[in-house]
Parts: sequence; structure tokens; C-alpha cells
Amino acid sequence: MAAKQSTLWFGYLEAGKKGSLVVRDATLDTGTPTTIYLFNQKKGRILEYRKDIVEPKLRELKPKEADAVESLEQEFERARTGFVPRVARRPVSLPPPRKKRRDEEAPDAEPDDDAPIIVDDDEDDEDAPPIIVDDED
Repeated sequence: MAAKQSTLWFGYLEAGKKGSLVVRDATLDTGTPTTIYLFNQKKGRILEYRKDIVEPKLRELKPKEADAVESLEQEFERARTGFVPRVARRPVSLPPPRKKRRDEEAPDAEPDDDAPIIVDDDEDDEDAPPIIVDDED
């Protein structure tokens, strides 16, 4: 690997017409072990790639390509300014767990000793108003 700095790797992504010089910064974390970030010079951006697809297509720079490392590094630094890895875009804390329906219902009210007691002794007379008994008398 042609390393300019300990965390940067400069190479070439062989992808036919889409092939490009690339930079891999080991400090950029995608948050998943199956993907990596690469700066793609042709696109001028840092993109996320699946490791199993892209790693076999990466190769060391050839001597004539190695001359472009300095300008490639400058382009990478420009792209890195303002770049926010996906890990940093995740919420810091998860939202509170959803309540189950039975938890959402109002809790049983405690009996109020001062509340009147409604008694309906006459089951046959449905139209009659209920009898209210007040214990305080």
C-alpha cells in the first residue's frame, strides 16, 4: 500500500470506465463492518462502498499514477471538509420505548371517600334517575 500518512491509503479503483484514483482514510467509520468510505477522485466525493464488492477492485498506484498523490490528497481534504460520516448522523440517544396499549390507558382511579355513591336498586325501571346516597348526613 502506498501510504502518504499512517491513516491514508492511496490507490486505484478498477471499475472499467468508472475507474478512479481513490483515497481511503482509516479514521472514517461507516458504523458497519461491511462497508468502507473511499474518496473517489472522478466523482470528487467521499462515498460509501460495500467491502466485499470494492476491495477486490482496489490496487496499488502505478508509478505514473503516484505522481498525482499530492493533488489527490488536496482534493480529498477539500471533500473531507464538511463531510459527516453516517455514524455521526445517528441520534445520540434512542427515543423512549413505545408504551403498550394497556399502559396508555388511564390508571385505575383511587376511590374518593367524599364522592357520592350511586345506587340503582330498581332494575325494572330503566327510565328512573338513579338514587344518590350521601354518607355525610
